[in-house]
Amino acid sequence: MDNVDVEIHNKTTVITIRRESKRNAIDPSVTAGLDSAFNAYEDDPGQWCAILYGGPEIFSAGADLGLGVGEPTPRGGLAGLITRERSKPLIAAVEGLAVGGGLELVLSCDLVVASTAAKFGLPEVKRGLMPDFGGAFRIMRALPPNIGRELLLTAKALDAQRAERLGFVNRLVEPGCVLEAALALAEEICANAPLAVQGALKVANAAKGDESYLWRLSDEVHAGLITSNDLVEGVGAFFEKRSPRWSGT
Repeated sequence: MDNVDVEIHNKTTVITIRRESKRNAIDPSVTAGLDSAFNAYEDDPGQWCAILYGGPEIFSAGADLGLGVGEPTPRGGLAGLITRERSKPLIAAVEGLAVGGGLELVLSCDLVVASTAAKFGLPEVKRGLMPDFGGAFRIMRALPPNIGRELLLTAKALDAQRAERLGFVNRLVEPGCVLEAALALAEEICANAPLAVQGALKVANAAKGDESYLWRLSDEVHAGLITSNDLVEGVGAFFEKRSPRWSGT
């Protein structure tokens, strides 16, 4: 896929979003590329760990507001990853911004390596929306509850240093060193018995609980928002590069 690259490093698959001209915004081509890459990773018994990377400048600015992200895929769901049932570890390697759907991709991973220049945010309320790729509830598990609510309600970004202090970031490194650090972390994982790693990960992720109700609630709230006047105003203001004028309707 043109907008997603795959490289094999020993037993680690590196999956890189390559849509830099659009700040790695997720469009149908990115969704298709991620889905194909993760299907291949899951199906290859010789690959024991994967890294999701956005390149040296930005992880992802989220969903493409003009094109959308495309239809959910059979195995990966939204963006080819968000509701994927994975059996093997996945590390997010974050340089620059991971916001909106970009942060929701990170929240779909198991571990996070970030540069000191990285920032994480959920800016959807600035557009009259809410995070609808699971971010509204997954952020509450990844961060202390009040910090999660702060991101959701203020739309302000969380810098990588604070994210590490709060336990969200596993490895904090200098800009330009993220992929190298993520590969080193993957090697630590791959030094262990793969079936044991997968079994431990299965039990650990099961501790999050069943998300079925949360997805239904998220979809219900989102469905109400996409018919609102505020959504039209928020998206219009974004493209017109002006402050929105909210009506609350």
